[in-house]
Amino acid sequence: METVDEYIENCPEAVQPTLRAVRVTIRAALPDDAVECIRWNMPTYQLDGTNVIHFAAAKAHLGIYPSPDAVVEFGPQLTDYKTSKGAIQFPFARPTPHDLIGRITAWRVAQIRPQ
Repeated sequence: METVDEYIENCPEAVQPTLRAVRVTIRAALPDDAVECIRWNMPTYQLDGTNVIHFAAAKAHLGIYPSPDAVVEFGPQLTDYKTSKGAIQFPFARPTPHDLIGRITAWRVAQIRPQ
């Protein structure tokens, strides 16, 4: 697969609306010149050649991969979710926290392009 559209279309139909909505959320938090691509078989967003954030569908959750620093920074807001060094798991059985994903994405953008 070469595009995010292909990635989403190859996921189970039941999770495709969630993936499309997360894509919209992430893109809304990015500058217009951010690049959307597939890296490590996941939708990936890059800015100035640096990965901002990735997402992927697993069997029971949406994985968001912003960076280890982002997981630490947002740790107090992630206590209800499973996290690891650079990953956050949002269960498909619960509402997707779009506001939080947008804030994490915007924080990553500020790390790459400090104002």
